[in-house]
Amino acid sequence: MTDIQALILGIVQGATEFLPISSSGHLVLVPWLLDWHGVGESNMAFDVLVHLGTLAAVFGYFWRDFKRMIGAAWSGVRRRDPMADPDSRLAWFILGGSIPAGLAGLALEDWFEGLFGNPAAVAVLLFGTAGLLCLAERVRARGDASRAHDRRLNTLDTLNRMKWADALWIGAAQAMAILPGISRSGATIAAGLVRGFDRASAARFSFLLGTPAIIGAAALQLLDLLQAGALESQIKVLLIGFASAAVVGYLTIHALLLYVRERSLNIFAVYCALFGAVSLIIYVVRGN
Repeated sequence: MTDIQALILGIVQGATEFLPISSSGHLVLVPWLLDWHGVGESNMAFDVLVHLGTLAAVFGYFWRDFKRMIGAAWSGVRRRDPMADPDSRLAWFILGGSIPAGLAGLALEDWFEGLFGNPAAVAVLLFGTAGLLCLAERVRARGDASRAHDRRLNTLDTLNRMKWADALWIGAAQAMAILPGISRSGATIAAGLVRGFDRASAARFSFLLGTPAIIGAAALQLLDLLQAGALESQIKVLLIGFASAAVVGYLTIHALLLYVRERSLNIFAVYCALFGAVSLIIYVVRGN
């Protein structure tokens, strides 16, 4: 892998991990479209580092939230009343909502990994992300019409009024995103909208919920990587990938949270559909 390739893939990971357009799908399709043979298919070390880069972006952006949640959760455990404080409840909802994805990953890991070598399947699954986003926007629009008088309250304290059903529903949506081409942020934001969240709250919970998933995926890959060894020869490209993913990820979180306050997710649905269609056409033309 060259420095330029590492930079491009780090930028792709940093942006698409949080935009609802599928980071896994882009990390499969971008090297394939550019004819970067072998890049992104088996470079486990690079994959670990760019995921750690996006993890750094989440912690860097939401460090105050994590500080409050951890402190509140610890205090709640000590008082034997872990669900009394809103921040403590949110921490437990994030942990509980992460269980479906963890179980799905452990049970179906080999089958999911096989899809990463199939660009056509990934392109088709991008249509699934587009469909989820469009469906969620339609449901949200109907809900807004019926709850117009409550819109201000709904925007201000949605996360404080979350219930276990919301967390597990959104967590189940995150489990679907193990499929390359199904966006993790897209699926979880869409699930939040279906449960009556406003876009900003759905996006915020999506980013927080993704933290354990990113940690888990990176930890599993890191264990395999340490067993395989041979990191020294890749230090430069690994650092480029990590830094570009972290910086772009941080900026993308900020930009998307601003964007979704007033604008719909339909533009991302259109993008996924177009990118999937173009990729399928190229797949047919190439014959591979």
